[in-house]
Amino acid sequence: MTTAGRVHNFCAGPCTLPVSVLEEVRDEMLDFDGTGMSIIEASHRAPAYDAVHMDALTDFRDLADVPDDFTVLFLQGGATLQFAQVPMNLLADGESAGYVDTGAWGGKALADARLLADVYEAWSGADGGFRRMPASDEIQVSDGSRFLHITSNETIGGIRFPDYPEVDVPLVGDMSSDFLSRPIDWSRFDLVYGGAQKNLGPAGLAIVVVRTDLLGRSGRDLAAYLDYSTHASNDSMANTPPMFAIYVMGKVLRWMKASGGLVEFERRASERADLVYGAVDGSDGWYTSPVDEASRSHMNIVFRLPDEDLEKRFVAEAAEAGMVNLKGHRSVGGIRASVYNALAVDSVHTLVDFMGAFRAANA
Repeated sequence: MTTAGRVHNFCAGPCTLPVSVLEEVRDEMLDFDGTGMSIIEASHRAPAYDAVHMDALTDFRDLADVPDDFTVLFLQGGATLQFAQVPMNLLADGESAGYVDTGAWGGKALADARLLADVYEAWSGADGGFRRMPASDEIQVSDGSRFLHITSNETIGGIRFPDYPEVDVPLVGDMSSDFLSRPIDWSRFDLVYGGAQKNLGPAGLAIVVVRTDLLGRSGRDLAAYLDYSTHASNDSMANTPPMFAIYVMGKVLRWMKASGGLVEFERRASERADLVYGAVDGSDGWYTSPVDEASRSHMNIVFRLPDEDLEKRFVAEAAEAGMVNLKGHRSVGGIRASVYNALAVDSVHTLVDFMGAFRAANA
């Protein structure tokens, strides 16, 4: 256990959050800013919440260096709703788009889009067990494609695009599990989206950043909530927004800005990942990484032990030592250490020390 009884939390989502942010939330829970109530009891039309909401929009834009010709939206439904909402809003009748199937989430995005629009598989890692991301020249983009959809980081498989693909069409990126862990080259993208619960706050919120001139371009008759234009014209308050998630995320965004911004968080991500991969690679093959080295995720680090019984013992003994949520996803097994923005490097050192001791005791 860490200070004040907190564990080292390697959960793949919802993520661990900065202790300073949690303390602020605790202190404001009964009386936010002198209102005599919690912010989550206030009207979303009240001045107190309006300030929280607009500050979060501004801070996200500032932290991510979002250009003026993009609109930032705060939406419900998580990133999963965006699997449908993206093609609804960006593809007009007769237009097509390519999707890169890099694993569980890339595949789900493609499957949902197929129900609504003319989309196709531009590359798939299925034959190789989704152990790597494609090189740009492996991605087959058909003539006339409107965009190419990518998943920047696969949470389950533990792979990421170290560099975004170089293709002749705009990119659309699901960045849920490495959102704001590194700078984004906005010139390459028409739209970026992600759930907040991996790096930025509690579950219940998705952030969509879309080129403003694409709003309403599909010409589709959409239900109001499914139309990005509805939210853009109402500052993401066309209906009651996910107030608590936005309120907490706003505090996380300010914490990130004060901590050095995305360049600093990219450095921290590399440091945390290098420590764990170093322990894996330095174990003489006792710990093994199932993914291609060039595609290794800096957020979700997956590795295996010599057998499943040892993996079960590893997870159980780690939990006893205060390190939780290390079990790999049920679809792939093994171990997964998710090392998101708010995870202190001391937690990673604790894990690495445990890995060494566990190997010494069981090899």
